[in-house]
Formats: sequence, structure tokens, C-alpha cells
Amino acid sequence: MRDGFIKVAAGTPKIRVANCRYNAEQIFTLMREAANQGVRVLALPELCITGYTCADLFFHDTLIRGAEEALSTILEATKNLDLVTAVGLPVPYGGKLCNCAALIHKGEILAVIPKTFLPNYSEFYEKRWFVTDVPGDRLFTLCGQETYFGRDVIFPCDTMPGLTLGVELCEDLWASTPPSVALAEAGATIILNLSASNEVAGKADYRRRLVTGESAQLVCGYVYANAGEGESTTDLVFAGHNLIAENGALLAERRFTSGLTISEIDVQRLISERRRMTTFRSGESRPFIRIPFSLEQATTTLTRPVNPLPFLPQDPLERKEQCDEILLIAALGLKKRLEHSGAKTAVVGLSGGLDSTLAILITSLAMHLLGRPASDIIAVTMPCFGTSDRTRDNAVVLAQRLGATLKRIDIGAAVRQHFQDIGQAMDNHDVTYENSQARERTQVLMDIANQYGGLVVGTGDLSELALGWCTYNGDHMSMYSVNASIPKTLVRHLVSFISDDKAEEDQRLADVLTDILDTPVSPELLPAIEGAISQKTEDLVGPYELHDFFLYYAIRWTFPPRKVLRLAEYAFGRAYDHATVLKWLRQFYRRFFSQQFKRSCLPDGPKVGSVSLSPRGDWRMPSDAAAALWLAELEELS
Repeated sequence: MRDGFIKVAAGTPKIRVANCRYNAEQIFTLMREAANQGVRVLALPELCITGYTCADLFFHDTLIRGAEEALSTILEATKNLDLVTAVGLPVPYGGKLCNCAALIHKGEILAVIPKTFLPNYSEFYEKRWFVTDVPGDRLFTLCGQETYFGRDVIFPCDTMPGLTLGVELCEDLWASTPPSVALAEAGATIILNLSASNEVAGKADYRRRLVTGESAQLVCGYVYANAGEGESTTDLVFAGHNLIAENGALLAERRFTSGLTISEIDVQRLISERRRMTTFRSGESRPFIRIPFSLEQATTTLTRPVNPLPFLPQDPLERKEQCDEILLIAALGLKKRLEHSGAKTAVVGLSGGLDSTLAILITSLAMHLLGRPASDIIAVTMPCFGTSDRTRDNAVVLAQRLGATLKRIDIGAAVRQHFQDIGQAMDNHDVTYENSQARERTQVLMDIANQYGGLVVGTGDLSELALGWCTYNGDHMSMYSVNASIPKTLVRHLVSFISDDKAEEDQRLADVLTDILDTPVSPELLPAIEGAISQKTEDLVGPYELHDFFLYYAIRWTFPPRKVLRLAEYAFGRAYDHATVLKWLRQFYRRFFSQQFKRSCLPDGPKVGSVSLSPRGDWRMPSDAAAALWLAELEELS
């Protein structure tokens, strides 16, 4: 429950049709198993106490009484379990019979929720036995307890802010206006669905898309518990297709088996997203009854997937599609800017490093989309004191293979003159020594763009902007920045993707891209040692895979430092110990806050993913904000 995580489960007991006592035993056994595994919220299938397929037996008082007695048995057997469970049964109310979910906790019935939409088509005949609109008082007695009956009810947890449950049943999800819409707008963050959806070919995929789509549209967790083994197979087969989704992501799924499907829903993440989305309707669309419950505080053990590289999809096919899409979006942004400005050329400072490599590859694609020759790209390599033989040679080969116009301008003499002008000693390798080179390179690029009627294409990436790892008015500045919303881990993957793609048609190009990928990330602003790189960025600011992880969860999801640390340690496992992750997370917050002034005046550039730090787009932050609160929270975890 701490950090916003709540362990939930969809359960499918193996039942016997109309054998309520047996079914009760299976249900409370499954509830105990769930509690032993740390589950705090459990959804069970529709009419699981009797079996969904009882048909005309639902007309018999014997079955209805048996269901109520079975529920009483379940309540007594689980009164010491700190577990909220939604269980399905037929309930007589107002002289009619309703298909209902009873939400129970520690032997108490919190409320009974009737099904809203009764299917009466194809293989379904629910209106033969059940009704949806019933008269009468809202309070009634079930299992000797006075409880609430109705659909307009949500269940907030007193001990976990943000956790509020809502309940719907099977066909309710398939309707054009699911009850879950009003439940979510009233504040429900997790929807429980008690279902009895039979299997036919192709239905599982449609059901999966319904569940994940509803969780995305409503920014909620969705727990779908389906009937399975033991239901009558006279005409239908039920496969226990259980699903747990969160805001469009499928967290867990099981099919053709009984038992528990378990994962953790991040309520804090859902609340954060709802606050951010101005189009999410919060506030009750109609009056809702709020019936609170309490759960004992405990740390939730995580089992849900957490991708250590959150900017990269884990599915290979999805990764390929995303790479194609990102490259096209970035190239289309540059294409429009080149067209609008009437630029005759695109000028790229080519260092032989990853960022400038991706920038020129995107520029090459933009020129192709414009139907213009690659020679309209002016690739400028500007060696100086820190330039290694490897990066210099790779820059030259890359420009040649792409067909760009290559210019080599050694800036060493110009920088030495500048040092003489300002009184900077050559052996003083301080920040002035480094930044003077970066600013001289930017001046050269801007002036060449003027000479050739061009536009300077920026090469800096999102990770560098987050850390402020760029020289103000140096590599920080350009006329259009194609990498501005692409983090370093994604830059690397995109270059690797292009290398693999080019291997058949141009092996020499693929080889140089591979060597660039194998080159340590470096600004190359300190003197090279025997022609090799002496300055490695990740030794100075920390591993980019960690910083990109921090960026995603701290900025995109606004998670507090404690939670970011916990997730990083969980996602990376043994790759980094606690002290290492904590060290670089402190560095991330210090630099992110202190370097905002650089982000406040960024050049234009296309947004390609869910995170952008553009001052005109996603990110507004004062340049003089203090990091004290965030760092203080980390100090408590030292």
C-alpha cells in the first residue's frame, strides 16, 4: 500500500453448478490464498456462488436461499481476512431477482451492486431470470446484515488516499455507456468487473482490448474476473479469462485455468495522471453514496513489470514500429522548418558521437522527404583539443556515406586566440576551457549557415537537457533541435535500429554506425590522451540509463524521490546497489533544478514521446526553484 501500490487479484474458483456449499468452500479457500499472497482487493466471477449457468434453476427459492446461506458461510470463514472481495450471487430485492455483486470485508457486507445491463441476445437470456430496475428502499437485509443496495455507490479506503473502488458486472463493460464511466468520474480509481463471458474464437482479443481500453479512457485500474471451470458446458465453454489493466497497460492475464491472477495497481500514478489531464471529468455526474473501508498499512511486494528502459518498448515488434514512427515525426518537423524558412541547406555539427549522428540521420531523412539531394546537408567537423582520432574519422566516413557536403574546420587556433584575448591559460582546464570550445563550434555553425543560406540543426538530446549537460549558448543553441525530446537511451537505440536497417544496402555505413555506438559518450572538451577519449560523460554525471529512468518517473509521472528510488532498485535489480542509485538520484535532482535556466530558452524542436522539456510545450518551471524538499526526502533514505 505504500508508495501508492495496492496488490489486487482476479480469481476464478473451480465450481459446481447449483452446489452453493461446495462453491462457498472454493471461494473462501481462494480468498485465504489471496490474503496469504498479500492481495488486498479481490474480484471473483459473476454469480460464482451458484454458477452463472443455472438457467431456470434461478426461479427456485431453494437455490436463492442456498446462495444467501453460502454467502453467510463465506462471511464467517473470512471475517479475519483484511481483504476486500467482490463476489457474485443472485439477490432477491423488491419482489424480483437481481444479478448482483456483494462487496465484502472482514465478515461485513459493504454493499450489494446490481448489474445494469442484462444481455438478452445470442447465447444470453438474462432477462428471463433477472431485472435491472427495482423499486424499494436503499437499505435491505442480507445474511442478517442491514446493507446498501444500489449502483450509485463507490468505496473509498480511509487508510490509503486515492484508493476508491467501483463495481460493474460483465455486460456493463460491453455497453455503450458503461457504469464505470460514472464511477470513475465520481472518484473510483479501481473498477472491479465480475464476469461470465464464454469463449468463442477471437473473443479473447476483443475482451482484452475492451479492458485495456476502458482502463485507458478512465485512467483507472481495471480488474476483470471471469467464470471458468465448473460452469455448465451444455452449450458454452468458460475459460476463466482474467485480466488486470492500468491506464491502458495490461499488467497480468490468465486464461484456461482456475486460481488467482495477481498484480499491483499504482493508485498514485492514476491520481497524478488525472490531475494532469484537464479533460478528465472529476466530480460526481450524479449523486453517489460513499461507503468507506479501512485496510491495515503494509508495504506491497512488487511483482508487476517495471521496464528499466521506460522510453523503449519491450516488445520487439512494437520497438521497431516506434523507431520508424519517431524518426518520421522528427524528420517531418525538420522538413516543415526547412520549407517554411526557405533554407537552402541544413548545417549539422558532426562530432562522431551518438547525438550528432542521429541528428544527421534525421536530417538525411528530411531531405529525402523534400526530394532534395543529400549534398544540401553541410556536415561540419570541428576538431579541437579533445577530439579523438576515432570520433574524427567516424564523422568523416558518416558524412561521406550519407552523401553530405563535408567541411573540416579546425577551431584550435581560434580558441587559442580567444584564450589570449580573455587571459585564459592553456593549461587551466576549467569550465572556461571547455565551454569556449563549445561556443566557438556554435559560432562556426551559425556563420556557415549564414554563408550558405542554411539552418543549423541542433544535436542535443533530452537527457542532456534534463541534466543541463550542455554549454549555455553553445551546443545548447541551434535553429531547430531534432533530438530535443529524445532521451539518450532512445538515441542509442535509434542509431542501432538504423545501423541494422542499413546493413544490407550499405555495410560501410552500418559499420561506422556500429563503431559510433561502441564509442564512450563524451563532449571531448579535455585534451585527448594519445589520440583517445579522456573525458567520459557517464563517469561524471552518472549512467544515462539511470538518469532516463529518473526523468521518466520523476518528471513524467511526478513520483516523489522515495518512490523513484524504490522503482529504480526494483527495475535494475543487482545492476546497481542502493548507494549507487541514491548517489545518482541526488545528482539528478540537483542538476535538474539548477539547470532549468537553460531549458527556459530552448530552440524549437519536435515532441516525439511522452516527455518533453520545452518551455512552450510540456514543461513550465521557474529557473530559481529550490530542490531542497526533494533532496531532504532522499537524505532520509541514506
